[in-house]
Amino acid sequence: MIGLIQRVNWSRLTIGGELHAEINAGLLALVGIEKEDSSSDVDKLLRKLLCYRIFADEEGKMNLGLKETGGELLLVSQFTLAASTSKGLRPGFSSAKPPDQAERLFDELVTKASQNHGTVQSGVFGADMQIALENNGPVTFLLRS
Repeated sequence: MIGLIQRVNWSRLTIGGELHAEINAGLLALVGIEKEDSSSDVDKLLRKLLCYRIFADEEGKMNLGLKETGGELLLVSQFTLAASTSKGLRPGFSSAKPPDQAERLFDELVTKASQNHGTVQSGVFGADMQIALENNGPVTFLLRS
């Protein structure tokens, strides 16, 4: 399971021109689900999302996780993260989990995140979504379960 995370001051997600989700300071996490991913990968990625130390402490050092800061979390399914880009000029998606199975794992991630953290918002699996954000830093990391 892949999580491309960005530390943000805010982020908004619209679908069909309508606001669907919005967070204040925290993390925007784009989530890619690969064929071999399972519930254990959900748990591993969630731990990293909540505890990865990318927020400044009182000395200005990246030493605090999202959970410690009380920051907000926006989860967005992003199947293109599972693409193979090593050959040619067109991405291949054979490494991505089939949509019905991937949706179940994404929903599990959203549910567990909501049970373990304050403000958690999400996009809609498979929808055409537009995301606006203000990066804080910028700070961006690629996480793997």
